[in-house]
Amino acid sequence: MEQSLELVSFKTCPFVQRSVITLAYKDIPFKVTYIDLANPPDWFSAISPLGKVPVLKVGNETLFESAVINEYIDDISGGQLQSETPLEKAKDRAWIEVASSMLGNDYYLKVAIDKAAYEQHRDALALQFHRLEAHLGEGPWFNGSEFSLVDTAFAPLFTHQNIANARYSVIDPTTMPKVVDWSERLLSLPCVQESTVTEFGSVYLSDLEEYGSYGLQA
Repeated sequence: MEQSLELVSFKTCPFVQRSVITLAYKDIPFKVTYIDLANPPDWFSAISPLGKVPVLKVGNETLFESAVINEYIDDISGGQLQSETPLEKAKDRAWIEVASSMLGNDYYLKVAIDKAAYEQHRDALALQFHRLEAHLGEGPWFNGSEFSLVDTAFAPLFTHQNIANARYSVIDPTTMPKVVDWSERLLSLPCVQESTVTEFGSVYLSDLEEYGSYGLQA
């Protein structure tokens, strides 16, 4: 790798986790710089047009948006995590967007401070998981035998579903057996297990307590 790669993140961001997983899976050297997104350094505004993470610094250039970053990572290292045909690649991109939507509902479920908001996002996320269950094949990965960027996009969702001893999980093993099998397979991968900071669970739980999360009280 001719140019150094540096991810800019905050410690509990699932979208950055996607890129960490992809980089680690492909055994590409990189470093991570953590910032406080509520009080970002001045240099961050200059490299992140949306004011969000992840940002990938490639030498003197920068990329933003996790799906774009992951495609770039795959492109510079052989491209084997993307489907070969335009239609299949487009379908994968669409499911990556579904994963992003599910991460959004997972987040709003956790930070909801009242029952109504909590149940709204819980029900929306559960419906999405049922749709995912209906789509999944026999595995072992999203696209069958081939591990892909869709897998790296969904893996953080399963990590975040386990927060606070899975108190917020909406995954039902009796009605979502394929989701359960896939999630367990993803969570067993070293690149997923090592994709968060050591104190990930405690930092996240502390944040939820500060929010006054309804899910911790219910």
